Amino acid sequence: MKRHTPVLVEQRGAALLEALIAILIFSLGVLGLIGLLATSTQFSIDAEDRTRASMLANDLVAQMWEKQTVSLDSDTLSAWESRVQDPSNGLPSANANSTVDASGVANVTITWKAPWRPSAEQSNIYSTQVQIP
Repeated sequence: MKRHTPVLVEQRGAALLEALIAILIFSLGVLGLIGLLATSTQFSIDAEDRTRASMLANDLVAQMWEKQTVSLDSDTLSAWESRVQDPSNGLPSANANSTVDASGVANVTITWKAPWRPSAEQSNIYSTQVQIP
């Protein structure tokens, strides 16, 4: 009976193939980190915009407390709206308004939209209410 001896096949290029797979895995990891960094930057900018909106609304509320009225004159309101819409210190694509209801409560609302957000996505809204006793 004849015995078959296994034939050894030379493995050429195995190290190259392993190196290419390692580079692919490393590249996917780096791309994941870049995506994570981009997302964290967007969240940081969103948080900064929310903080800026609350400070701008608080500025108007402080003027109401200073004058002891929720009904401010149109010059004060238009100056405040201009600060909210200012590209350097305000919010991107912002709209601001202040309304007073029948019970004497002022509603201060600021809406804005970050430039990188899709146009179909809803705008950010910050709203606060104040009543002067």
